[in-house]
Amino acid sequence: MKLTQPSIFIIILGLLLQTSAFAKSKTFKADKAFENHKYTVAAELYNRALKRTKDKEERNLINFRMAECYRFTNNYRRSMNQYKRLIRYNYQEKEPLILLYYADALKAMEEYPEALVQYKAYQALMPEDKRAENGILICESIQSWIENPTKHQITNLEKINSRASDFSPAYGGRTYNTIIFTSTRKEATGKVKDEWTDQEFSDLFISRADRQGNWSKPTLLDNEDASIESDNTINTAANEGTPFMNKNFTQMYFTRCPNTVKKESGCQVYTSKRVNRSWSRPQLLMLGRDTALAVGHPTLSSDEKIIFFSAERPGGKGGKDLWMATRTSRTSAFGSPQNLGKLINTPGDEMFPFLRNDTLLYFSSNGHISMGGLDLFVSRMDGDGNWSQPQNLKSPMNSSHDDFGIVFHDKKEEGYFSSNRKGAKDDDIYFFQIPAVEFTLKGEVKNRETNRPLNEVRVSLHGNDGSMASVRTDENGEYRFEPNQLAKNIEYDITLSIDNYFNATDEFNTLGYEVSHDFTKNFMLQPIPKEPIVLPDILYDFGKWELKPQYRDSLQGLIKTLEENPKLVIELASHTDSRDTEERNQVLSQRRAASVVEYLILRGVHPKRLVPKGYGESQPREIKNRFNRGGLNLKARTILDEEFISKLDKEAYQEVAHQLNRRTEFKVLRSDFDPHAEFLEEGDSASLGSKPKRRVLPFVKEDGEIKANCTLNGHDFTFVYQEDTEAEIPLREALKLLNSGAITKEDFINDEDLQHGTIRNGAEFYIKELIIAGKPVRNLTIKVNNRLKGKLIIGESTLIMFGLFNFDDEKKVVIFR
Repeated sequence: MKLTQPSIFIIILGLLLQTSAFAKSKTFKADKAFENHKYTVAAELYNRALKRTKDKEERNLINFRMAECYRFTNNYRRSMNQYKRLIRYNYQEKEPLILLYYADALKAMEEYPEALVQYKAYQALMPEDKRAENGILICESIQSWIENPTKHQITNLEKINSRASDFSPAYGGRTYNTIIFTSTRKEATGKVKDEWTDQEFSDLFISRADRQGNWSKPTLLDNEDASIESDNTINTAANEGTPFMNKNFTQMYFTRCPNTVKKESGCQVYTSKRVNRSWSRPQLLMLGRDTALAVGHPTLSSDEKIIFFSAERPGGKGGKDLWMATRTSRTSAFGSPQNLGKLINTPGDEMFPFLRNDTLLYFSSNGHISMGGLDLFVSRMDGDGNWSQPQNLKSPMNSSHDDFGIVFHDKKEEGYFSSNRKGAKDDDIYFFQIPAVEFTLKGEVKNRETNRPLNEVRVSLHGNDGSMASVRTDENGEYRFEPNQLAKNIEYDITLSIDNYFNATDEFNTLGYEVSHDFTKNFMLQPIPKEPIVLPDILYDFGKWELKPQYRDSLQGLIKTLEENPKLVIELASHTDSRDTEERNQVLSQRRAASVVEYLILRGVHPKRLVPKGYGESQPREIKNRFNRGGLNLKARTILDEEFISKLDKEAYQEVAHQLNRRTEFKVLRSDFDPHAEFLEEGDSASLGSKPKRRVLPFVKEDGEIKANCTLNGHDFTFVYQEDTEAEIPLREALKLLNSGAITKEDFINDEDLQHGTIRNGAEFYIKELIIAGKPVRNLTIKVNNRLKGKLIIGESTLIMFGLFNFDDEKKVVIFR
């Protein structure tokens, strides 16, 4: 009977249990075959020995070994029957693991309710083994995974797959129309069958797809160039497999498991260089000192200085673990392997790693929460080298059988993986792709007061990836952003602007969306009124002008309005009640207005946008809407002048009315403010004998940092002054300039600093024009620093280019001469 197996490399790297003592007269040959991983041979020999054995204990031992043979070759049904038989004889009291393996086999056969029972039974005996908890969790949630699959589309590569085992594909060239893969098909080099799998020894094969997507007949990788006679450089009588190609497709790393007679040797990683379509003689890549240990499944970082691989080594977490090693250059030796730790590795097997974009590690495991057999997982590495909790790729990428050996296209959400799931002939290669996830954003914009649509409103999007886009509303007040203007996993800020209306802002994001989605955002814009707007709850003690801390929160709305409308210039008007003299009230109100302006400047509002104005008692308040406070009822359009207040019949009512008059308002004066316009102080005349012209740059000081404004290539920025630092820009802001066209590839000093749509940390580019305090300086250089958060950094060596300067801490300005 033909046995089902995931692949020779799963078997070779499989978990072995300790050898038990058997009567040599009946099981000596079977034990020897088992110890040498010849599971198909061992299973047959044990079956024969069982027929000749009557002793109950010895029969149980034989049945256990037969079950293990079937487990290692993934013959789920036979292993399930063997474990079930052993449980009837309470063999779990001697070897509790048979409950776990029985549950795994049941899960692979999709008998989830019974698998759940067995996982719980194993957990009762071995509560510390995480695999029991994982098995329980998956049995309780697997139905939901199956009923709610991810959006991956899976296709069996029927024209490439054979009746033998085909697995672990790798892209073979820059055009991504070639794959190199492992196969045990009859065309393999070995002339005898591998007694471990009852198939041919595995070799590396290659196949190409034409423009119509038709795959060529796979050939041995040694025969890639038919014009060159093959000398079996890559493929030998041993097992070769799990290829990995470097970023430039000039060098291949692969696993070779020698088949040397009377010599113990494990699988090892080899490397070979590609010259046109020929391959150099493979060289052993030392990953540790003991070549008898099984090491395989290589994947490397883009610079080939970090290698990840699977191995069962001393110091592991159990079974096969994922390890990594580093080196200083592509040609130097790797250092001592380091285990990736218990977050990645489990008491089960972790194998077939694939590193994507140097940060995402895909691998297969049967120790994490899996749907059955080996499942595909992914973990992300952060900037400190720490790994996130591995995530199961779920259905349909995973199944109740083995899913492993994944590879991704460098620029697309597609690739290949291996599986022996239902419908596969054996281990088959599958193509997967994720359909494009597209987003739209639409809505309508209306006048808040009239509810009528607003035409020609500018709607702008700013993404946290540096992207920018804008549209305008049509005659119906409607706007729309198309799919090519929005991307996955991006946070967006929305800004709406039109003359004579306050700007509006909002935000939304596409984080976590795995399917296409249409977003809708409607807006009501507030016209800028001609009359002053009363600020809420900014009240003053009688005769006092200081802004009380408890009333500063009342200014947050105004600060937000000014941030959203950076071109507004406003008047801050302050008023008093009618008590005291007109002269004193005039001075008091001016001081009250100034106290509000001072606070707003401290919060980063440009001084030139704020005009303090005291009106004393000259403008009594007019009540706009019906008002009630403390029993005082006021009708709309009531004017709180001295005559009206004096007629109120209670002193408490009069005090409320006086307090309402002690108010601060703001009024928009104009909407054309330029924060970087040059202005003069102390002498704006160029005549002989006048004071020299001085340029002044306002700044704010927060947490010990001096912050001011500038314009870089036409874009407004806030910068932080750091005396001993060169000019630096955050990666996010540099990407905004790049995506808007404010800088291009030609502006970078080194061409390699700009690749694949992003910018290398430490890259330098030329600034066409930097304007500070109204003065432009051209052709400066600035460095990209991906650790900066939000602000430019400008040091003394840069600021001095705009003139000799000094800081006036009292006036909060930088003075350039």
